[in-house]
Amino acid sequence: MNGKETSRDDEENIKHRRRIALRILNRNELKPDVSKLLDSSLKRHTALIKRMRQSIGLENRDQIIRDLESLALGKYIEEIVSATAEGAMRCKTERDSWSAVEIISMLHRRFPESFTPPLVSSLAQSLTPPSKAHLATLTQEQREKDEAARISRQRSLLRICSELALVGIIVDGPEKSGGEWIMKVLKDLLSNDPALSSLPLLSMFLKSFGRPFLGLAPPQHAKEQISSSTNPGGLSEIAQRDALMGGVRHEPHEKDELIEKETRDRFKRMCEGYFDSISKKLVKEHLKLQEQDRRNHEAYIRSGEIFEDRQQAYEKMTKSYEKMLSSCQVLSELLCVPLPHLPSASEQTNSILLLDGGSSRGTGAEEVTNAGKWEDEEERRYYEEFADLKDFIPRSILGVESAQSDVAKVGSGESDGVKRKEKEEQELKRLEVEMENMRLAASADTLDAIEDDQPTPIPSPPRSPSPTGGTVAPGPSALLTTLLARLSDCTNRSMIDQAAVEFAFLNSKAARKRLVRFLAQVPRNRTDLLPHYSRLVATLNPYMPDVGSELVTLLEEEFRYLQRKKNVVRELTEMRLKNISYLSALTKFGIVPPHLILHIFKVFLDDFTGVNIDNTAMLLEGCGRYLMRTDETREKMVSMVELMRRKQSAQHLDQRQILVLENAYYQCNPPERAPRQQKERTPTEQFIRHLVYDVLSKKTIDKVLRLLRKLDWEDAEIKKVVFSVFTKPWKLKFSNIGLLSLLTYDLQRYHPDFVISVVDQMLEDVRRGLEQNLFKYNQRRVATVKYLGELYIYRLIGSSLVFDTLWLLVTFGYPDGRPVPNQTNPIDARDDFFRIRLVCILLEGCGMCFDRGSLKKKLDAFLTFFQYYVLCKEELPLDVGFMLSDTIEALRPTITMYKTVEEAAEAVDIMFAAAAIKVGGPAADDENDGDSGDEDSDERRDGGRDEEDAINEEDVLQDRPASPEGDALVMLSTTENQGPSEEADSEFAKELAKMLSDTSSDSRKVDKKTALAMWDNTMLSAVSGGRKKKIEEDSDTGSSAETLGVMNFTLLSRRGNKQQARELPIPATSNIAVHTRSAQLQDKVEQQQLKKLVLDYEQREEVEEMKALEASLRSRGMRVKHVS
Repeated sequence: MNGKETSRDDEENIKHRRRIALRILNRNELKPDVSKLLDSSLKRHTALIKRMRQSIGLENRDQIIRDLESLALGKYIEEIVSATAEGAMRCKTERDSWSAVEIISMLHRRFPESFTPPLVSSLAQSLTPPSKAHLATLTQEQREKDEAARISRQRSLLRICSELALVGIIVDGPEKSGGEWIMKVLKDLLSNDPALSSLPLLSMFLKSFGRPFLGLAPPQHAKEQISSSTNPGGLSEIAQRDALMGGVRHEPHEKDELIEKETRDRFKRMCEGYFDSISKKLVKEHLKLQEQDRRNHEAYIRSGEIFEDRQQAYEKMTKSYEKMLSSCQVLSELLCVPLPHLPSASEQTNSILLLDGGSSRGTGAEEVTNAGKWEDEEERRYYEEFADLKDFIPRSILGVESAQSDVAKVGSGESDGVKRKEKEEQELKRLEVEMENMRLAASADTLDAIEDDQPTPIPSPPRSPSPTGGTVAPGPSALLTTLLARLSDCTNRSMIDQAAVEFAFLNSKAARKRLVRFLAQVPRNRTDLLPHYSRLVATLNPYMPDVGSELVTLLEEEFRYLQRKKNVVRELTEMRLKNISYLSALTKFGIVPPHLILHIFKVFLDDFTGVNIDNTAMLLEGCGRYLMRTDETREKMVSMVELMRRKQSAQHLDQRQILVLENAYYQCNPPERAPRQQKERTPTEQFIRHLVYDVLSKKTIDKVLRLLRKLDWEDAEIKKVVFSVFTKPWKLKFSNIGLLSLLTYDLQRYHPDFVISVVDQMLEDVRRGLEQNLFKYNQRRVATVKYLGELYIYRLIGSSLVFDTLWLLVTFGYPDGRPVPNQTNPIDARDDFFRIRLVCILLEGCGMCFDRGSLKKKLDAFLTFFQYYVLCKEELPLDVGFMLSDTIEALRPTITMYKTVEEAAEAVDIMFAAAAIKVGGPAADDENDGDSGDEDSDERRDGGRDEEDAINEEDVLQDRPASPEGDALVMLSTTENQGPSEEADSEFAKELAKMLSDTSSDSRKVDKKTALAMWDNTMLSAVSGGRKKKIEEDSDTGSSAETLGVMNFTLLSRRGNKQQARELPIPATSNIAVHTRSAQLQDKVEQQQLKKLVLDYEQREEVEEMKALEASLRSRGMRVKHVS
């Protein structure tokens, strides 16, 4: 270390001698005019100026000096000044700067009048701070880039200008240095910089020129941080200490100094004042950062997250604070002044231990676990950290002896400890004797207390303090009266600490006695003041021990009195609570001796009956945890608690006493809990969960889809993870469930099996929720039903699954699938309305799609049964009722709302009976046709949903339970279809022609044979009225024409807007006639085959439906009569 310091001193001395030599040279040496002997060529002057613009640093120094010695330069002074200023900006290192100083010195000696003044003016212009108007026009990013470029540029110029001021080129006047000029430049830069962006310039200046300009000599232990106990400006003490440590410095004499002493002192005061100002700003930024941290913590507790804008603001504030702190640390080291005191969170009375992700930030405090004597860090600070009065009060007022007596007292600590233990043993013996005497006189005192009608004398009767009554004496007594009147309002740590300081200024024996009497007379209903009063006593106790001892004596006498009055229960309950709470609070502050509080606990256990059981519980709640975790009292306290547990189990206590003792025991000795095991997840699993749970949003859904598709779907583990994420919608934000459904829809094109498994799992979750019906899974069930509705919106499931789920929600768990009023259901109680919520959520998600065709009839039928289900429940709560009314009003605003169960049951019976009759009625086929048309339009609107949605209303209602009022008679027809009738044939031909006509626009896409057949079938539909009839009659006689060797063709033409058709006879032996005839015969055969297949299929379907309906009706107890 000494070697490094010696080399640093030697280097500084070398710089100093070099500056002195150059300064003498610049002042005294005058070079004669030899311009006639120098070169005046333009080419060499241009090359010199260009080289100087590039840099006047070390790499170009020798060449530039040779050119300056050999060139005339007189005609190019302006260009040389500009090139010198520009080249100086590129001198980044200290050697480059000194080379620039040597070059400028040479030019100064040759042209002192024409070169130096414009150069100094140009340099001053480059060192000015930027204008506020210019900065206001820039964005934040542009401003940061501009400031960084400015600092880099001005750092080089400031270093060169400082050297020029030391070597006598920049001067403040004749026979003066340029210290004032440099100080003015720095002052302008720092004073017009509210963002403190010029702090690096000051740090560089102090590092390189602190010794010549400010007279600063950093201590030898410069690597250490200056202590906060060092007085600002106390550089002489530091220098003396360094001298004592052996570090001898070779300081130059005053006559060899390059800057005047007055200028150095002013410069140093300016820098120290600037450091003070930024230190205050640093403290403010530190407090603001802590306050922002506290607010972020509170926001995280309220909402479960910290919003992005708040997080960005906090990060920006932290970055600015850290930058300012590092600059202040550098300045503190260079100026040899201490850093300001930055208050930590533990020193603020209203602070909260800020947590981020479960760890403390910036406080360095140890975590308080369940094994500690304090529940949390805040409680520990309250009971262990309080003000030391000697930091606020003079020693003479406190009565503290000199330091030597303090040392002597510390030296005799061991003997005092032995005496204290002996005193405690004597005190225990005295207490046992007194308690024995108290037991002997207990019965007599009890009888006297019951028979006596006069108020019982109490040593310290609880009454409201009224120190302000009577005549207020002037002086300290009046101040004490005012202080005591304010104590009841001191309900936080800072106020009670301030009250302790104020009382210390009024300290006297009479004032202490008055304070003790006041503290002992706390109102019974103000137990909230006891911890604060105990803190006041603990703060005063180191310097006024009689306050704590006298207060403990009064509380001990009150405890004995209360033990004598054990039989007086109701009247003294609040007094007992106050006494035990007071003693417990004083115990945790260390005011009550451990032997005394243990003796009180032992007294309670010796007579473990009546009020002593409640007293024991209050004592354990108050200070049991502290006593069981303090080394001095742990063993005795554990044994006494075990004795209490044995007595509790041996005695017959009522339920209230058992509950009170159990709560107290587990509060002072909480059970050890194993740390929560965090599930270990692979990086791939974490990435997938992050994508779906955190990243997924409307803007990022395409990106998430691409990343999911890039996964290895062949890997079973990865597919299992993706399946787990997609089947747990309750882990997403409720608003993102629709995005998860859209993501599932996009994956269907690439992984259809995966999507099918997701849908199956969702249906299984709905059913499992109905089977379990656990309250803790309600949120999951809501998310699952919402997810199911969104899957229908994106065409991943059909309407039949939605209606099956709706009917499952209202019929599951009921006999015959029908709820009955006043009937108990173990999995769907009458006061459980959660299924109604699930139905409303599902209908809100996809009910708007069921507004036409058979789907509309299905939903109407379900809503009728749903009203019956709702009326079977108890009266709906307001929120469920509003939810139900909003849902039905949105779907069916004109639906009939039933008021009673009877009305709804009658409507349900009519609906079931009508559905059953409609299945066997002759109009069923016609209804099927009409519904199919509606369903087709519905399918087109919904984007081509499943064909199974086009079933009739009876398909959904056929499994519904029968009417409970009796058997229904259903008429079934047994007449079978013997074959297609003529009307059926003609209807079939019409529909086939219509279908072919609709597809005629795609005729170019089919082959020639099919196109010819389609034209032959659709040509006649274009002819109107009588003309069409005539053509059909002519076509009937076509066979007779063919027998004559002629085939009649119809030529369709257009004249104006009218179509005309005329016959065109063509020989039957021609190619076109033969080809047409063969095509017609082939098409007729295919048409007959197709017709037969369709009619046979419909006939089989009708027979199977009739048999299924008959079986269903018979299983429900309905009589079936076949009518031929």
